[in-house]
Amino acid sequence: MIEKQRLTRFIIFSILTAIIIVLVIWRYTSIMLFPSSNESSRRPTPGIVERGPILDRDGRILAIQTQLDTVTAWMPSVDDPEETYRALIEVLDVDNAELEHKFETRTGFFYVKRKISRSESRAMQELLAIDDLKGISLIPEYGRAYPEKKLASHIIGYAGTDNIGLLGIEYTFDKVLYPPSEPGRTRYGNQLFLTIDVNLQHILEELAAESMQENKPESITLIAAEASTGEILAYVSLPGFDPNTFSESSPQARVNVPAAVAYEPGSVFKVFSIASFLELGGIAPETTFFCGGSYENVEPHINCLGYHGLVNAEEILKKSCNAGAGYASETVSEEDFYSLLTGFGFGTKTGVPFPGETNGILRSPQNWSVRTKPTIAMGQEISVSAMQIIAAASAFANDGVMLRPLLVKRIVSPEGKTMQEFKREPVRQVISSHVAKEILLMMESVTEPDGTAHRAAVDGIRISAKTGTAQLIDPSTGKYSEEDYVASCLALFPTDNPQVIVYAAIHKPTGSSTFGGRIAAPLVGKAAEEIIRHLGIPREGDTQILHPGKVRINKPSPLNITDSLPDLTGRPKRDLLPLYQIPDVEIVINGEGWVSSQSPAPGTPIREGMRIVVELE
Repeated sequence: MIEKQRLTRFIIFSILTAIIIVLVIWRYTSIMLFPSSNESSRRPTPGIVERGPILDRDGRILAIQTQLDTVTAWMPSVDDPEETYRALIEVLDVDNAELEHKFETRTGFFYVKRKISRSESRAMQELLAIDDLKGISLIPEYGRAYPEKKLASHIIGYAGTDNIGLLGIEYTFDKVLYPPSEPGRTRYGNQLFLTIDVNLQHILEELAAESMQENKPESITLIAAEASTGEILAYVSLPGFDPNTFSESSPQARVNVPAAVAYEPGSVFKVFSIASFLELGGIAPETTFFCGGSYENVEPHINCLGYHGLVNAEEILKKSCNAGAGYASETVSEEDFYSLLTGFGFGTKTGVPFPGETNGILRSPQNWSVRTKPTIAMGQEISVSAMQIIAAASAFANDGVMLRPLLVKRIVSPEGKTMQEFKREPVRQVISSHVAKEILLMMESVTEPDGTAHRAAVDGIRISAKTGTAQLIDPSTGKYSEEDYVASCLALFPTDNPQVIVYAAIHKPTGSSTFGGRIAAPLVGKAAEEIIRHLGIPREGDTQILHPGKVRINKPSPLNITDSLPDLTGRPKRDLLPLYQIPDVEIVINGEGWVSSQSPAPGTPIREGMRIVVELE
């Protein structure tokens, strides 16, 4: 009996074990053979993220998401690798040697070329339709397109093959433009509106390109900012690059010079030095110093541009007098001068949204030599960026208050809701209002015929400007180069109420001149002309017409038919309906719009059988 029970239990256990093994095998086999109906049906599908667009201040597209094709290869399915390779290099712009190496060495999946151009897609589709290229596929991928190509490339930056921002605004605002994916859901990135004006950017880039051709420099910076808000209207850095073909650009072309490169500013810096001395009370506008051709209180002496005699603050700027700036620096302490310069923002980042922005170089007073203070006053022994110059100059336009430069205007959700708006951002009160106004008037004198910035003058507009020519350090000697310079010019206009700040810097020019007054001032003058025209800034002598902004349109009186034909000129088509009420006449109406002519002429008596022809435009 006991033996029979044991046998029964063994049989039942064996049957259950067999059932479990069968179920496991069936489950494993079904997963392997039918993955889409099993594992993948329970696994959420990956989400799709569409990168948000970058636009200019008026909504014109600078960067946008596109869907591009990618060519892939699965080597186990490729029948003839050599023939397949030859077919592909006929239609794709690829590194032939690299692709040939892949076909010879790869055994599985690889990308032949990612995100090919539209023309390459069409060629590939035709090739796949004609030839049976087994193992070769076209798969769609999201990519980034930059319709304006090189325009404002250093602001925009670029997004890489995997749609991740790698430079410029694309990098800094990557998470804003490209939110994380969510399983099974398509997400859209936010829209980013910049402060720049595409039309003005295009105009200034053309002017900089002309200067590039004429002066053959290493690079050119040209920036225009709205004086009252700090918004950057145009941001030019040449040479530039095309974000659509980023990998083809040179490392030099990718350098964001206005924000990332620090250099000695030269005599442009005298406006900030003189403003500091005035604010600290070391000098007054009428204080004079004697220039005998050099600053003589250090050895060796520091040369001046000429023998200027007695000079006051205005003449130091107008004549760009090194000696005068040096002697004026003696009226204030090193600590106070340093404090004012840091107040102007020198030695710290401006906060523009770019990776790698420079602090510039401004050493603390304990590291100064006996030459440092007068030398800084002239624009040497200090390094600045172009963006620092723009930010510091904003104090002159805003009653002594410095503004933070703005490049992003607002962030808008995919649904059109404004999520964040970037408004005028005062940083600090650097100088008093009356000193700011005095500096603007002194700078205006620099644009007079005998001033160093006279080539930046514009007819009918009061312009305050200052030029600079700075020697660069020769890395091989550690001394100032006799060949390499930065020519620059700063301008604010109109003088009495500045609306725009413009700054140009030409790095290492190799043309006929290296002086800021000769090559940078004309560039700023041309830029000012275009900006004034583009923004509609009134000039002296312009006729201004005040208009309430409303247009009143008088409604025409109803058409009254009497014994003679009325004047129909200028009437809309709907007003001509009463003509059809005239008995026994033929009415012909040609065209659309308003009556331009009629036959017979107005005043002709209406008679039976008459034919009336009306032409509309």
